[in-house]
Amino acid sequence: MVKAADGRTKNLARTSVWLEGKAPRGGGRKGDQPSGLDRDRITEASVRLLDAEGLAKFSMRRLAAELNVTAMSVYWYVDTKDDLLELALDAVCGEMRLPGDEAPDGAWRDQLRSLAEEYRALLIRHPWVSPLVGRFLNIGPNWLEFALAVQRTVGRTGLPVHTRHGAIAAVFQFVYGFGTIEGHYMARCAEAGMTQDEYYREATGSVQIELASHGIMESASELLAARGSDTVEKMWERDFTIALDLMIAGIESLLTRE
Repeated sequence: MVKAADGRTKNLARTSVWLEGKAPRGGGRKGDQPSGLDRDRITEASVRLLDAEGLAKFSMRRLAAELNVTAMSVYWYVDTKDDLLELALDAVCGEMRLPGDEAPDGAWRDQLRSLAEEYRALLIRHPWVSPLVGRFLNIGPNWLEFALAVQRTVGRTGLPVHTRHGAIAAVFQFVYGFGTIEGHYMARCAEAGMTQDEYYREATGSVQIELASHGIMESASELLAARGSDTVEKMWERDFTIALDLMIAGIESLLTRE
């Protein structure tokens, strides 16, 4: 519990733009609806700004300028900036392609890979998503559909119910971490004005010089040599595929114990 601006106690566990009782338009303020605006347009503009400028620079004032309206016009549709962020978060979640409700026996492996790849791509495409995932309840329509698809897919593995949450955590917390790091790396490359390969060559070269006498370089040399002349993009893909294969193999190993 925390104190809201008006001094009343605010239950953060129940704070969501999607919860019943949350006013859909500006807390029910009186007055005419601002012309030319709707919640979809505001959400789309929020996503564009977050993609272009990042989470730290996002503000209601900046969004209003993007829409060429006053900040008060935006407040007609939402109560807080968090409402906008939650709407944007759910909107981009809808970009993921989800498997259908019905699936043949044994299809869970391909479906799990597909869900993992879609989630990873989302985190890379929109780097601002990862810090927001743990900030909200994620109960918008698109996040609920994604969560349901994940639960159905893991349910098809045949794992006992009490182990399924662990399987979901293993796969999708791994994907979250992998996609977040990959997205941050790509952002650093863009900030430096370099390609991924150029940044990698410069960074590894500097590290090898500065840490030449450290034992980490001896143990890492074999790993670096094994990567050969692959591009950074291929390295990301190979590492992700191998790690995901290990996750799936782990699920299969649990099935053999039953």
